[in-house]
Amino acid sequence: MNGFAGHGWALFLFAAVCALITVHLLAVRRTAGSSLTAAVVLTLAVAAIPALRGEPPHYVTGVALTAGGVVAVVWARGRSRRHRSARRSALADYEAGTAAVPLFAALAERDRLAAELHDVAAHRLTGIVVAAGAALRLADRVRTGDALRHADEAGREAVRELERLTELDATAAGFTEVDALAAAHAVDYRRTVDKAPAGSTEATYRVVREALTNAARYAAGATVRVRIEPADDQDKPLRAGGDHLFVVTVTDDGGTAVEPGLGTGRGLAGLAATVTATGGTFRAGPVGQGRREGWLVRASLPAATVLPLRRWPLWRGTAALDYALVALAIALSLGASLLSADVPTPFGGLLPALVTVVLSGLHAVPLAWRSRAPGRALAAVLSALLLWWACDRAGWTQPPVSDIFLVYGWVELTLVHSVGVRLPWRRGLCAPLAVAAVGGLALASGSGITGSRTAAGAVLAGVLALPALAVWSWGRRTARRRERLRAADARRRVLLDGDADAAVSAQRLLFATALRDTALRHARAVVAAAEEGDLRAVREEARAGLTVLRNLLSGLRAGDDADDGPPPTVSGITALAARYGAVVRYVGARRPLPAAMEVFAYRTASALIAVGATLTVRTLPDGVEVSGPAPAVPAVERRLRALADAAGGTLSTTDSGAVRVWLPEAFP
Repeated sequence: MNGFAGHGWALFLFAAVCALITVHLLAVRRTAGSSLTAAVVLTLAVAAIPALRGEPPHYVTGVALTAGGVVAVVWARGRSRRHRSARRSALADYEAGTAAVPLFAALAERDRLAAELHDVAAHRLTGIVVAAGAALRLADRVRTGDALRHADEAGREAVRELERLTELDATAAGFTEVDALAAAHAVDYRRTVDKAPAGSTEATYRVVREALTNAARYAAGATVRVRIEPADDQDKPLRAGGDHLFVVTVTDDGGTAVEPGLGTGRGLAGLAATVTATGGTFRAGPVGQGRREGWLVRASLPAATVLPLRRWPLWRGTAALDYALVALAIALSLGASLLSADVPTPFGGLLPALVTVVLSGLHAVPLAWRSRAPGRALAAVLSALLLWWACDRAGWTQPPVSDIFLVYGWVELTLVHSVGVRLPWRRGLCAPLAVAAVGGLALASGSGITGSRTAAGAVLAGVLALPALAVWSWGRRTARRRERLRAADARRRVLLDGDADAAVSAQRLLFATALRDTALRHARAVVAAAEEGDLRAVREEARAGLTVLRNLLSGLRAGDDADDGPPPTVSGITALAARYGAVVRYVGARRPLPAAMEVFAYRTASALIAVGATLTVRTLPDGVEVSGPAPAVPAVERRLRALADAAGGTLSTTDSGAVRVWLPEAFP
């Protein structure tokens, strides 16, 4: 063999070991792109050593293939270690931070109830005060009767809505409720949008309700127009971010303020937060000039969400190791033959060489399906082995199939293990038996077999069944261990959700107690005064209700906040954003997620948050996407890329300047 001698072999081995160590460290500490580039460069450097020493081209090619296969596996194992280390770190943060989950769940429920309280009570009670005040000033019997009937109806509605705030389930308002609201106020109303997400219709209802309430307070006698229409060209920049929009506008042409001091001071700010949280924009301000100066409220809201396209890199999760095994199988089968000194003699000519190359690929490539479809991958490998046996019988291949199975039977065993991990045992039990049968046939065709090849094949199949069954059992144990870990995680989640639900229920109980002693008591007194025909008492009770409502809301805003940071979960992103003056929009059905994934989403959001930024958290069928404005600081982008890489996800940017980080649910 024309190979290395003396110091040449020592230099080659030293370079190979250094390359493997370097590749492993880079795969553990760097992102996939940079570490893969380094792996390719180091592989070429190792292959350059025999080339510089003047070795034959086939020998250099064999070194390159063999080194590439080994480096690929080492790189994939380093990637796996990187993912495991990231997952352990995420789980540690999750365990340390979950104690804050019940507290922040209670705080979030408190904020939700406060917003609902403002919208519901302020709207009903304000209308009662305005109607009663106007009737008392005019001293008209008809207006007085109308005001009393309105107070009775609106008061009863206020009582029902205030009592609803403490219920467990609250139905989001839709366009039907918006239509009814506009009809009740007899405004100039037009709607040309038929469908929208629940969050957008709920925000629409709140915008229209708050705008009509403010018009009744500050623009008596004005003409009020409400329009709900598709977005025009000025909203295209937002539409490019992934959403189709519609616009809600409420305008009045100016009027006179009545019954001053009815507001709570947080209506427009609460609307802006609500609209922004859905992914829209909000503005409000005066329009017109002079005596007829009016007011405009405008909100752009998503009409339909377009889920982004994701890039599925080959190095994501277990796919990295699968493709690395493909490279190793091809490298060992072809590379080892090319390292021989008498090439192309082992291939036996052009046709056998071509057949051997094709069969080697057919035997190796199905390893890429190891994680996704191990049963089909094993069937493809065994079919390639049977085809190799048929070509061997026809004299078209070299080396024989018996040698191939002896040297590369690890391919079949690897897939048997994957079958044990991923398929039910009733279906997976056929895998080791099939490998034993085909392997016995391949080994019995070898030149060293004398006597009955059928009997030899049966005996060899029985011998091969033992290691094949052992590897399959190993896979089954791995599957059971993973299932136990998933079950333990599910139990932890159930306990944690129970604690959070208990904290939310306790917050609702406190809230209900406060309501009974304040706004709800005055709302019932309004109804009683209306039934007695005492319009002056109606107005006083409604004004008193608004006053205690303002005090209650102020007390809620001044409540004790958590001193520690939010829990590292998807829900905790809301509290984190509030601390930085940012807003979070949630898209998609909320569902329980793996603990590590919750932490990765939280870390990504914390890296993206800036003052005034708007983040979007999309819950997708196969993962979570966190998006927001592209960071101006390169270090932040590098951190985001590292986070996505450690979680097995991707980072991409859009034409509008946003950055998207996709995190897969199936953690590597």
